[in-house]
Amino acid sequence: MKRPTVGIIGNSYLLNDNYPTHAGGTMNSEAVSQVSGCLPLIVPTDPRFVTVDELLETCDGFLFTGGRPNVHPEEYGEDETEAHGEFDRCRDAITLPLIRACVDRGQPFFGICRGFQEVNVAMGGSLYPEIRELPGRMNHRMPPDGTLEEKFAIRHDVHFDKGGVFCGLLGETVRTNTLHGQGIKTSGPRVIIEGHADDGTPEAIVIKDAPGFTLSVQWHPEYRASDDPVSRVLFTAFGDAVRDWAARKPA
Repeated sequence: MKRPTVGIIGNSYLLNDNYPTHAGGTMNSEAVSQVSGCLPLIVPTDPRFVTVDELLETCDGFLFTGGRPNVHPEEYGEDETEAHGEFDRCRDAITLPLIRACVDRGQPFFGICRGFQEVNVAMGGSLYPEIRELPGRMNHRMPPDGTLEEKFAIRHDVHFDKGGVFCGLLGETVRTNTLHGQGIKTSGPRVIIEGHADDGTPEAIVIKDAPGFTLSVQWHPEYRASDDPVSRVLFTAFGDAVRDWAARKPA
């Protein structure tokens, strides 16, 4: 039977510091294929090559991935500073309207790290450029050195609100990795923060009254998703939602 298609939001890179590429982490494709049970399709996020309408018709769901460049602060009404880091305005131009369209249509998406932040910005929220500089916050960035296993190691708890979607799937507390510098400053009007780290950093959100799957997390569940019990639950639920959309999507 034909698998439903998940568009995996790609990132722009220079291969060997010279050759422009659009790429996605293998672990994203592995999680979508082996845990969600869907066909992974990497999306070149550049409005010169794709449109939001084309993506909505081609894909059944979307994985908004992590990435080094940050959402440009102009997208939430703030000026650019050195602390905001690198940007990818082409990705912003595709993902932000795509998120809003998915919310309106009920088309499922799963946001991860930068994708989590994109969802908040798309829905009217703002971001802190560097949360480790805030009083009482821990450093959520990945270690600058070490193996992949060390960078994606489990590092802190996330606590979910009782009665929320995440709590229903995962219980009240889980252990996660953490590899991000930015974080939610103000949540969008429809953004419900259901999970926090011990230091108060928002870690899990859903969109209020959205007709489809809108779960997003600040950590990286795609890492070893088949083996990690938290990741497996999230990607399985996402796959179920994508299959449901594919079965009943508008003609």
